[in-house]
Amino acid sequence: MKLKVCGMKYVENIKQVAELKPDYLGFIFYEKSKRNFEGIIPEIPKSIKKVGVFVNEYLEIVVSLAEEYQLSVLQLHGDESPEYIEKLKEHLPKVEMMKVFGVKDTFDFDKLKPYEGKVDYFLFDTKGKERGGNGVTFDWKLLEKYNSDTPYFLSGGIGLQEVDSVKEFMKTSHAKKCIALDVNSRFETKPGDKSIKQLKKFITIVKK
Repeated sequence: MKLKVCGMKYVENIKQVAELKPDYLGFIFYEKSKRNFEGIIPEIPKSIKKVGVFVNEYLEIVVSLAEEYQLSVLQLHGDESPEYIEKLKEHLPKVEMMKVFGVKDTFDFDKLKPYEGKVDYFLFDTKGKERGGNGVTFDWKLLEKYNSDTPYFLSGGIGLQEVDSVKEFMKTSHAKKCIALDVNSRFETKPGDKSIKQLKKFITIVKK
């Protein structure tokens, strides 16, 4: 199981988290977010993929930032259409595409069909008042109905207290297509600043 640490914001903290060697580091390019990223991304190991998170952003801006920061993955957290994603792929053929869907008490998996074959991953996050970073989990049993071949990331309120739940989830048949866990707010000392101690403990337990 791979790990993505999202909502990175501060240079020194980025360096410290990178030393833990997660598979992905997420940077949010959304002005309304408390974790909105501006500035310079320090040099990190090439094995760590940089993920840019966008919400209904102008295509030209996404392309520009993807090139500037050498992003490996675009995480689309808004209402982006399949056509929008196709246009992005024309401009950024080597960048992977991830479409986010918010899940609460129920979810209509038919919503995924228009995106099949157009994205590399789906990400399931808890639907809340914020576009991510709400710190709340959803009922993972809903993913029993997931029947797509597209791999997905599991997000939404995952912290140290969810370790046992994560272990149990990983044993289920519907976790086969889950390739990564996405953590964010539950490991923060303040928005955008991650606790290295807590992350290290989480990684040690989950990687076992």
